[in-house]
Amino acid sequence: MKKKIPATVITGFLGAGKTTLVRHVLNNAKGKRIALIINEFGDVGVDRDVLKGCGDEACDETDMVELANGCICCTVAEDFIPTITQLLAREPRPDHIVIETSGLALPQPLVRAFNWPEIKADVTVDGVVTVADAAALADGRFASDEDAVNKQRQSDEMLDHDTPMGELFEDQLVCADLILLNKSDLVDEEKLNAVEAELRRHLRDGVKLVRTQKGEVDMAALLGIESESEADMEQRMSHHERHHAAEGDEHHHHHHEHDDFDSFSIRLGEIANKKQLSDAVENVIRKHDILRLKGFAAIKDAPARLSLQAVGPRIDTYFDQVWGEQDERGTALVVIGQAPLNRDQITQELQAALGQG
Repeated sequence: MKKKIPATVITGFLGAGKTTLVRHVLNNAKGKRIALIINEFGDVGVDRDVLKGCGDEACDETDMVELANGCICCTVAEDFIPTITQLLAREPRPDHIVIETSGLALPQPLVRAFNWPEIKADVTVDGVVTVADAAALADGRFASDEDAVNKQRQSDEMLDHDTPMGELFEDQLVCADLILLNKSDLVDEEKLNAVEAELRRHLRDGVKLVRTQKGEVDMAALLGIESESEADMEQRMSHHERHHAAEGDEHHHHHHEHDDFDSFSIRLGEIANKKQLSDAVENVIRKHDILRLKGFAAIKDAPARLSLQAVGPRIDTYFDQVWGEQDERGTALVVIGQAPLNRDQITQELQAALGQG
C-alpha cells in the first residue's frame, strides 16, 4: 500500500509568525521535498513573495501554490481539493505538504477536507500547528478578561461576549496538535506563565505548548507528529459546530462570517527610507486600529527589497532579497482590520506621509 503523504496545517491569528515559521521549515528541509500551499487573505501575494526570498533549494517556486482572494476554509471544494490532487499527480511526489492558512481561517473545515474521497487514501494531516503571539496575548490584544466574561454569561445566558477575533482564536486553539507560543522573548516570565495558563484552558488533553522565538523550533517536533487529525474531528469542533451539536442539528453548515474583517491592498512607488515607512505605518495603525499590516517596499538606493510585518503598533522590517534586473521596484502593502476599514483615508494618509500623493 502506498504510504500517505503527511501534511502539516499551520494556523494562528494575524501576525503571530506563521510565515516566519514556514521560512524556518523551508530553510531546514535538509533535502526533504516540501510542497507549500499559502492561503492569503487579500489580493497581494505578500507571503509567497517573502518565502521566495528564503534562498534555499527547498523553496523551489514550482513547489509553492497560492490560494488568494479568500479564506481556504470557505473554498475547499473549489480550490483546495484540486490543488492537493495536482500535487499528488506530480512526479516525484512531495515528501511533505505544508499549508499556511490565513489568520482569519477556521482550521476545522480544512482538516475535515482530508476525509474527501479524492485525497483520503493519499494524504493525511500529520498535525495542526497553531502559532500564538505571546506579546500580543500578554497585552490583552486578542483575549479580554475571560473570568469576567464567564461571570456575565452565568448571570445572563442571553449575552454573547465572544468577539469575532476571540472566537476564531479559540477555534484555532482547540483544533491544534501543537501550540507554538511565539515571540516569547518579548514577554517577562510572570506574564508568560499567565498567558500559558490561559491558553491551556482551551487545549485538548495531550496538546503540547512550546515557547518559540522567531518561529524557530526543532523540526523533529514540528514535522512527524503523526496525529491523523482528520480522523479526530469530534474533539476539535469549532464554536458553531459545538453549538449545533448541542442542539442536535446533524445537518448544520459551515458558518464563518468574514464580514467581521476587512482587507485591502495598497501599491506605491519607492520610499525615501525605512524610518519614513515605519513612522507612516505606525501612525495609520494607531489612528485606525489596524490589526495587521504587511508587505514589501522598494527603498530608494537600496539594492534589496524591504519586508515589513506589523502587528498592532509593533513593526519588524528586514531586507529579504536583492532586486532582480527584471523586477519592477515598488511597494505593496496589505491592510487587515475589523470591518469597516476606511480604505480611502488610510490610503491617502499613507500616500501623503510617504510623499506619494
